[in-house]
Amino acid sequence: MSANATVLYDAPGPKARRRNAIIAVVFIAILVAVAAYVIYVLAGNDQLTADKWNPFIKSTTWTTYILPGLWGTLKAAALSIVFALIFGAVLGIGRLSDHTWVRAVSGLIVEVFRAIPVLILMIFAYYLFADYAIFPSSQLAFAAVVTGLTLYNGSVIAEIIRSGINSLPKGQTEASQALGLRKSQMMRVILLPQAVTAMLPALISQMVIALKDSALGYAIGYVEVVRSGIQSASYYGNYLPALVVVAIVMILINFGLSSFATYLEARLRGGRRKTAVADHEEADQAAAENMPTFGKK
Repeated sequence: MSANATVLYDAPGPKARRRNAIIAVVFIAILVAVAAYVIYVLAGNDQLTADKWNPFIKSTTWTTYILPGLWGTLKAAALSIVFALIFGAVLGIGRLSDHTWVRAVSGLIVEVFRAIPVLILMIFAYYLFADYAIFPSSQLAFAAVVTGLTLYNGSVIAEIIRSGINSLPKGQTEASQALGLRKSQMMRVILLPQAVTAMLPALISQMVIALKDSALGYAIGYVEVVRSGIQSASYYGNYLPALVVVAIVMILINFGLSSFATYLEARLRGGRRKTAVADHEEADQAAAENMPTFGKK
């Protein structure tokens, strides 16, 4: 292998670097030209004037439209995430059961709800609840949104939990069995706590997806932040600024959730490393007293 070679590919030579630089400059120029054209068209249609943005300076716009819609989004997302975590944990552990029929039923539920689009689940739940009067009419859309998000995201979380537990070393299971722990105890005390850190990024990503998918409730009349943004745009006649504001709100929420996930994962990993550090004084005292150290190194 030559000195210029890298792990994945050979490093480009002078001609390749020059060609890549030209391609990059041309691509950036095209992007700038497209952005300039879009801004020119929007400005020509009076979409960038101050009058279009002034409604968002008024508190009534936020209290009447945006904040109620944001509360609807957060309420549906939070409740569906809690239910999806419970639903996914039950199905994920069920797929690892020693009983064949439990694995089969859990696997069937997971595969069915993973294959159905979230919007279809919401619409189906909406008409099901309406036909049988399971919920009052004022709560039909909310219940349908939560049900659709729970079923879909719960089935995905079940696979995340199953893969997280399966990623643990086999020695953890063998040691638990050697200690005489039951399967439920082994899952609750040994496997799940260790798998949480590995599963956390994927779980938070799925929570972000649930938060964004709550906007699909627009199709069944649920008032969430996108629908409330459209309503404000219909009233003020400023569709582009309204959608931009809604997009910024959603970006901030998702960024905050992702940042919290990164912070929590770092704390969990740091806590695990600290607990793994040996306390030499305690170890020496335990050795002197001929006592086991219970996993301390």
